Amino acid sequence: MARRTVTCTINGTIREYSVDIRDSLSDMLRGQGGLDSIKHGCDVGECGACTVLIDGKPFNSCIYLAIWAEGKTILTLEGLSDKKGAISDIQQAFIDEGAVQCGFCTPGFIMASVPIITDDKPASRDEIRKQVAGNLCRCTGYDKIINAIEKTQLKRIEEKKAK
Repeated sequence: MARRTVTCTINGTIREYSVDIRDSLSDMLRGQGGLDSIKHGCDVGECGACTVLIDGKPFNSCIYLAIWAEGKTILTLEGLSDKKGAISDIQQAFIDEGAVQCGFCTPGFIMASVPIITDDKPASRDEIRKQVAGNLCRCTGYDKIINAIEKTQLKRIEEKKAK
């Protein structure tokens, strides 16, 4: 078993892990990092339950090797909370819109939505659907999820305009 040290920034903190060169990023983040928001769904990059942001872009962490994370900046759902542990506006929107039922897919959907809600240009509902197309939900249906993302992006754009 060949091992390698991986140093990367996870949720704003530099971390160092010793990983088997065959480990996935999701294995490293859940196993050594204790980040339970990363779900093991399909383990083949089809469901999106393990979505994280790597250098600002969404990736399925189950098919991204941990060794590829060397020097990267990784954001997980845990990194969206503020310093006091309060949930983010997108998490609250998912609750408010009823976009959460079993919750298994929710972290992946939220992480896939971050590039949308942080963009200054409003995305159409079709653009939102395309952005989260790699994420599957078997409970809520997608309208509530799209509503939560759209609500959050528009709220953030309005807040920026008001400043």
